[in-house]
Amino acid sequence: MDVDRLTTVIEDFNTIFIRLPSVRRFNFSTLSVLHTLDRNGPLRLTELLPTEQLKQPALTSLVAKLEQDGLLERRPDPSDGRASLISLTSAGQEIVHSRHAHRVAKLTALVDQLTPEERAVLAGSVDVLHRLTELAKDSP
Repeated sequence: MDVDRLTTVIEDFNTIFIRLPSVRRFNFSTLSVLHTLDRNGPLRLTELLPTEQLKQPALTSLVAKLEQDGLLERRPDPSDGRASLISLTSAGQEIVHSRHAHRVAKLTALVDQLTPEERAVLAGSVDVLHRLTELAKDSP
């Protein structure tokens, strides 16, 4: 297997896929926080740090801005009253879900241009890509 080529193809696909939605534009860090909270539920700020690759002051500032914009909310952590859990508001959820729906529509139009054989290969790759994602989550 040519892992170098696979890496390049994934990088190129990600570059295009990230840009597919033309609905509300946000910077990468904002979208990453919104998507992480959508996938993982309410989290403490310290739990967001490893996934967002930002320093704590920058993440704290971003979360405060998103809270001010009505996209996130903080609630006391029931397991530790000194900490807060950050979660999406309905407006934050709507952004994530509308971007996903727009991506699905755009990707469907692209997939429809593939041959039946190419679509079959792509369908067979979904589980493998999911497995690679799971392995990446578990690796340091």
